[in-house]
Amino acid sequence: MKDRKLTPEMVPVIKLARGLDYNYARIASYFQINQGRIADVMTGRKFPNIPPANELPADFPSA
Repeated sequence: MKDRKLTPEMVPVIKLARGLDYNYARIASYFQINQGRIADVMTGRKFPNIPPANELPADFPSA
């Protein structure tokens, strides 16, 4: 399975989900991306200036 590319539109949801204590694996699975891309966002290597979303998408898996 090929990973999708991390996009700026994913970042606010990733940041909010991590703030709500979702683990990297669950977030990565939702977006079909590598967990390393979640780490890139959370450490500021990718898209550091994009703020977290206000709410998770309706289809986001529950904690």
